[in-house]
Amino acid sequence: MTDGIHRSLVAEVAVESLDRVLDELAAFWSEAGDTDARVRFAFETAVAEIAGNVIEHTVAAGSASGRHFTLDLRADATLLTAVFRDDGLPAEVDLSAITMATADDESGRGLALALAAVDRLDYRYTDGRNVWTLECRRS
Repeated sequence: MTDGIHRSLVAEVAVESLDRVLDELAAFWSEAGDTDARVRFAFETAVAEIAGNVIEHTVAAGSASGRHFTLDLRADATLLTAVFRDDGLPAEVDLSAITMATADDESGRGLALALAAVDRLDYRYTDGRNVWTLECRRS
């Protein structure tokens, strides 16, 4: 890979779409070239956790049906990037307040894992879309 790669997925907000995200990641890695196993694992973990949150927690805006999200994956010589966009209501999340759930909690680890795994995780609501941006340095 010299000039960078870009892969994109449009999927329904449905549990089955997590498999599509993982399939897209597999194709992404085949094009992205050599990536340290730890970096790859961290990036995959964060992408899977955010995908899971989008699928589980996105609330339809108004009477909208057929909710969708997009995932854009990019890689260049120095950076891996994933951007999720969905058409749901704004997520009520403050990433600066996220902490790891306790051992007794049954949920609440996804965002904490994603934050710990990547170099940058950003959330914003813009133009009627939730936008999650993940960045991970390749070295």
